[in-house]
Amino acid sequence: MEQLKEKIRKEGIALSDSVLKVDSFLNHQLDPELMKAMGEEFSRYFAGSQITKILTVEASGIAVAIATGLALSVPVVFAKKKKPLTMNQDVYVADVFSFTKQEQNQVTVSKKFINPEDRILIVDDFLAHGEAALGLASIVEQAGAAIVGIGIVIEKAFQDGGKRLRTAGYDVYSLARIEKLEAGKVTFVQEELLLQD
Repeated sequence: MEQLKEKIRKEGIALSDSVLKVDSFLNHQLDPELMKAMGEEFSRYFAGSQITKILTVEASGIAVAIATGLALSVPVVFAKKKKPLTMNQDVYVADVFSFTKQEQNQVTVSKKFINPEDRILIVDDFLAHGEAALGLASIVEQAGAAIVGIGIVIEKAFQDGGKRLRTAGYDVYSLARIEKLEAGKVTFVQEELLLQD
């Protein structure tokens, strides 16, 4: 998605060869127009998948998940990292390791929000090692629901998450795929052009 790539080029900061800072538009301050465009792009790609709900994890995935939910006219459910007192024992639970925060979280979703008839689109902001997406997929599988695909805003293609998810059979659609981060520079994966004979 060229609009997102341009935003990353202008405002993204490669803090190291594995960490990209995008807090000016994605995971601290938000660019509403960009969120809307990303939601519409996920809606376009997954059109016809008969999605009934979108699932993400708090907090950075919520904004783009809501934009996608608006574009698809479906509810958005987000897994909670801390189980509140108001959430009873009737929950799905998965362990998720955060690469950025270097911490293990147990995420929970109330069983009343995902049922076996649901067709779920998982949406998240980053894909590095695939831990968050696999944790969310585990929750969907616990519910007996179907995963129609996984929408990712930024995929670090130099890490193993994308390969893990695609090898597991998931339809993963990333709006921006990063080949490498170095010396403050972001290099995107060059998507192959299909040449017509």
